[in-house]
Amino acid sequence: MTYPELEARASSAMPPSVWNYVACGAGDERTQDANVAAFAGWGLMPRMLVGATERDLSVELFGTRWAAPVFLAPIGVTGLCAPDGHGDVEAVRAADKTGVPMCVSTLAEDPLETVAAEFTETPGFFQLYCPTDRDIAESLVRRAEAAGYAGIVVTLDTWLPGWRPRDLRTANFPQLRGHCLINYTTDPVFREKSGFTEGSSQRDAVPFWASIFGRSLTWDDLVWLRELTKLPLILKGICHPDDARRAIDYGADAIYCSNHGGRQANGGLPALDCLPAVREAAGDVPVLFDSGIRSGADVVKALALGATAVGIGRPYVYGLALGGTAGVVHVLRSLLAETDLIMAVDGYRSLADLTPEAMRRVSTR
Repeated sequence: MTYPELEARASSAMPPSVWNYVACGAGDERTQDANVAAFAGWGLMPRMLVGATERDLSVELFGTRWAAPVFLAPIGVTGLCAPDGHGDVEAVRAADKTGVPMCVSTLAEDPLETVAAEFTETPGFFQLYCPTDRDIAESLVRRAEAAGYAGIVVTLDTWLPGWRPRDLRTANFPQLRGHCLINYTTDPVFREKSGFTEGSSQRDAVPFWASIFGRSLTWDDLVWLRELTKLPLILKGICHPDDARRAIDYGADAIYCSNHGGRQANGGLPALDCLPAVREAAGDVPVLFDSGIRSGADVVKALALGATAVGIGRPYVYGLALGGTAGVVHVLRSLLAETDLIMAVDGYRSLADLTPEAMRRVSTR
């Protein structure tokens, strides 16, 4: 029922290489740890006599009413984390059962069309690691549109892997072993340019994939990306308010405040500390958030500090490793139950009541 329990059990259930890839952070992992610790610096002020017998946690986003302001954050090795090796499909089924939207990573073990087919009424989003080759990037976006995804989440801070000693000391990088490349090897443009054929193995695609994986995006690229699709464009990795303002000027439909859970760059600020300024800069534009969420209490605090919706990362992956779809459902229902109960006990009837004025700095005495 708690994150430490979930983490400990998942570490025994997952292959060591997959466990390390999911659990590790950049450098000495201080930023990853700071993401979590930042939530302890804030407390919610209880309000009484408000009659919070009913709560409304729903939120309107991208033309759809979400039952709760949470979503499954994109994680590149989700497919490898499930007992059956099809974690992306298993996670989407859990998303559909709970009404919690999911961002499906480019680095999946099942083609994006196969994953999208599992959604019914719950919206799904496609996360794009933008290749250096614009033709391949355009093809991936077009496929996501055709498959029925509700938006494109462009990750900005992962055009190359960060310094991750836990992975480096064991030469652990799943994609270089041919894992999670199916969206590339099923893409007609990638196949044409790489020479990948029906008789090829996933490992055969690795050299070409490695040569085109990540584009260091510029504002000019954002103009191009905006022109590629009419779907909502959500920019992930923005922590500076000036970047948020400019991204909106360039056509972003939502800002995604995140430092990749501390996996990409060590020595930075906790993402939660960046959230209030990003929220102010974004104005009426939605602000998604992840990095360090471990409980319903964390969800409530992120919402009060400005998040429109909160991304769940490692907790759901650990549930996936332990119980497939049922494990993810359990984790999500637990997080949502705690979120709702905190709002009930502390007297917050709706998300509109969760404002920065509801938060107080916790004394360190």
